[in-house]
Amino acid sequence: MAAGSARIVRYILFAFFFIAVLYFISHSSYDGAGLSPESFGVGKGSSVGGKGSNHDQTSSNPIGSSPGSPSTSHQDLGEAPMAMTPADAGWDNLLGTAPGPRMNATFVTLARNSDVWEIARSIRQVEDRFNRRYNYDWVFLNDKPFDATFKKVTSSLVSGKTHYGEIPKEHWSFPEWIDQDKAKKVREDMAQRKIIYGDSVSYRHMCRFESGFFFRQPLMMNYEWYWRVEPSIELFCDIHYDPFRYMAENKKKYSFVLSLYEYVETIPTLWDSTKKFIKNFPEHIAEGNSMGFLSDDGGESYNHCHFWSNFEVGNLNWLRSKPYLDYFESLDKDGGFFYERWGDAPVHSIAAGLLLKKEEIHFFNDIAYYHVPFTHCPTGEKTRLELGCHCNPKDNFDWKGYSCTSRFFETNGLEKPEGYENQQD
Repeated sequence: MAAGSARIVRYILFAFFFIAVLYFISHSSYDGAGLSPESFGVGKGSSVGGKGSNHDQTSSNPIGSSPGSPSTSHQDLGEAPMAMTPADAGWDNLLGTAPGPRMNATFVTLARNSDVWEIARSIRQVEDRFNRRYNYDWVFLNDKPFDATFKKVTSSLVSGKTHYGEIPKEHWSFPEWIDQDKAKKVREDMAQRKIIYGDSVSYRHMCRFESGFFFRQPLMMNYEWYWRVEPSIELFCDIHYDPFRYMAENKKKYSFVLSLYEYVETIPTLWDSTKKFIKNFPEHIAEGNSMGFLSDDGGESYNHCHFWSNFEVGNLNWLRSKPYLDYFESLDKDGGFFYERWGDAPVHSIAAGLLLKKEEIHFFNDIAYYHVPFTHCPTGEKTRLELGCHCNPKDNFDWKGYSCTSRFFETNGLEKPEGYENQQD
């Protein structure tokens, strides 16, 4: 009797061992594109688990220092498949912490203390649809000190670490070469013509800051990738994979979900300044660029197409590169941020279109997004059902006459999704 019981126990132990071996084998292969840890800087400044807050001011956080989150081993990079389609293992696993490495990335938001409840809504959207599984950090920037309420509310919602920085005055003021009387007359004229934000000084500081300085803030120097989030946005679909990692794996440097034509009255000489830059810095213009997206006549004029920058996922090292900084500084010296009302969206878009190769810009069709008044809702019922979307496809802006997304597809030789004709004007 004792011998029989021992034999049964041995069989049970052997069965458990055999199942464990099968499980290990089935979960140790990676069929997707490999990652290069030397290129992506994994493990610096990202939170891979646990919730925390870090109320740093930019002045107290040294450039290049890590926010103190745990790092990811390089070995993990080759052993962590990422589910990109419903056919991939792990697609339906949207609970708990997502497996695999984390990129050196952060969300970033420019906000005022009065924006606390609007940004709280945005954070809840991002966390519920994506970040509760990935726990990436969040950097908040303000030209004034953040108050206790803003910090308390936002840090309670973010699953990663939160960081708070005050923008230095030199990044949120008129540069010394700007003629204040001329700039004032421009604002008065735009106010009379009822041009949106035409009379706003703070809006101009914001556009200049987002164009040339947000990526150089000390807190942002800890990171390689960013995802910009504005107050009161909405995400309509589950995000099953890591967009930061997708960008890194596929060598993308800039991305968007909405594109449209800029107000002509706000940028009358922006393209003239751009052509001057092209003439002065021909070495910065990338071969195989996206001039066809920006111009209908080979660069003689600008068609006003731009990526809507209130959503963007991008590479910070590109923005800190000499080509981009030379472009920004050339525009800044021309004064158009104040003598006209140049927005950061056309500045980022023209820079990406000229300084990057076409294939380095990505359209995230599966990140459904709303920022008043436009909606990106994935084309195709099958896609929306697979992603658990709650957007109305009739609201999709992609294929309307005022959208430039169709032009992006044509410039890049991409096939438009099935059913796009039904969403045109």
